[in-house]
Amino acid sequence: MKTILFSAKPYDRHFFDVANQLFHHALHFTEPRLNLETSVLAAGYPAVCAFVNDTLDAEVLTGLYQGGTRCIAMRCAGYNNVDLAKAAELQMPVVRVPAYSPYSVAEHAVGLILTLNRKIHRAHARVQTGNFELNGLLGFDLHGCTVGVLGTGKIGRVFAQILQGFGCRVLGTDPYPHAEFQGDYVPRDQLLRESDILSLHCPLTPETYHMINMETLNRIKPGIMLINTSRGALIDTKAVIEGLKSGKIGYLGLDVYEEEADLFFEDLSDRVIQDDVFARLLTFPNVLITGHQAFFTENALSNIAEVTLQNIADFEQEIELSNQVSRSQS
Repeated sequence: MKTILFSAKPYDRHFFDVANQLFHHALHFTEPRLNLETSVLAAGYPAVCAFVNDTLDAEVLTGLYQGGTRCIAMRCAGYNNVDLAKAAELQMPVVRVPAYSPYSVAEHAVGLILTLNRKIHRAHARVQTGNFELNGLLGFDLHGCTVGVLGTGKIGRVFAQILQGFGCRVLGTDPYPHAEFQGDYVPRDQLLRESDILSLHCPLTPETYHMINMETLNRIKPGIMLINTSRGALIDTKAVIEGLKSGKIGYLGLDVYEEEADLFFEDLSDRVIQDDVFARLLTFPNVLITGHQAFFTENALSNIAEVTLQNIADFEQEIELSNQVSRSQS
């Protein structure tokens, strides 16, 4: 099936070309993000493969449909950037990769915790310049800490299992509790009040938008470590900056950012960053930011390519789409 992949990087081409040896789709890779201006590139392609920062609003979907597109294949788990109501109106199925590798994201979240706690990034920078001073690098034992997990889907459950291995007390909150969660489910207020470390593993929905805000920060334990490897808009960034300034937040680790679309996945090292809020975050010594790389392992990229191409093959062969996103999930 003729398929165009937007926001395609060299690693996308590699893993999709390898996986496509089993499917033989006609793949075309284009680096620009999908938006109204670039949607014309999809003319004549029945399937469009998009990523987390592509725009798939009603106007873009209508343009794609008019150009012959009949299926949207998201090569990620999230779909908050897709107007599902419009897709349903156009009878254009949206498929995704629901669980490419929960271990990749969970392990990255743990990596942020360890790095922030023991100041590994700062220690490395010091040693590179011959500075072996320990002042300012003091950490704490994870053993015995209380870790709150907001969202206990597959990633949240793997994350909880890892932290239990460190000897942490793990608390969880989720509207849909899971029997395999290795921790104690508690009300959200109790989780916020008792957690030394709070990690977000929720999808972005109207209910979870800015779930970490000024009101939330008034209920957390002072000096908490906040980790977000899920979706940037779960956090009200301006409120979090105030929390950092006041000391309510003692550590912040982010792999996602609400306004990341104009920043992440690009080399901007020779430019002035125009996002003043993001630039302010970079000034804090207790903030660690990575550029949406938690998913970025060989295992995950292989799974993403294989499942995405299988989704497209199922659509082409009119097989039931097991990974289709329904409008009720929006």
